[in-house]
Amino acid sequence: MTSSSAMTPGEQAMAASSGDTTGLPPTSSNAAAREAARKEAARRAAARASALAPKMEPDPADVPASGIGVVNIANALTVFRLALVPVFLVLMFAGDGHDASWRYAATAVFAVASFTDRIDGELARRRGLITDFGKLLDPIADKVLVGAALISLSALDDLPWWVTVVMLGRELGVTGLRLWVIRRGVIPASRAGKIKTFLQGVAIGLYILPLTGWAASLRWWVLGVALIVTLATGVDYVLRAFALRRATAR
Repeated sequence: MTSSSAMTPGEQAMAASSGDTTGLPPTSSNAAAREAARKEAARRAAARASALAPKMEPDPADVPASGIGVVNIANALTVFRLALVPVFLVLMFAGDGHDASWRYAATAVFAVASFTDRIDGELARRRGLITDFGKLLDPIADKVLVGAALISLSALDDLPWWVTVVMLGRELGVTGLRLWVIRRGVIPASRAGKIKTFLQGVAIGLYILPLTGWAASLRWWVLGVALIVTLATGVDYVLRAFALRRATAR
């Protein structure tokens, strides 16, 4: 008979797991061996379960921005919008800058570029295509497009310069506020801000078009509403920025 002192811990564990306690010391040694055998069996079962488990692909929405490739449909639309700006400028200043045919073409390009602004963000959110590159370039493309249109209209004496200064000043001011509080939090876009963007786009589009008569008068009213909403949302951003600074300073 093999004595308990001659059995190794592994042999004791095997003996305990098989129910053969011959040669095992009574009391605590038997319990220790059974516990070791139980842990070993549990480890092997977990290893088998892990090997048989299906490999799950990560949800794109849960992947950090840096983990997604820069080349995707959302970013392509943003770059396309930025590339349309020089095309728009060429069409705006073609001829004497007031030729109806060229103005209609410029309006079409502006409309397409504005439409990409709506769908690139939607695609990025729905398909999990949000990237640091897109988050940086999207607002730049928006401001370049709107700025090019406003400056072009003022340079052609179709829009007062003070309107351009107010609208672009608001955009630059909001960008500065976001940078000012970026380490404390993010100021989310409001519904009023989205309405402002829509009204600005409509107003600019109406001014690009070669309109006359009552239609030309109508665009003044649209522009007036757009200016009011532009200033109101600018004040709202200022208040929210200071509120965020106060809240995070406590």
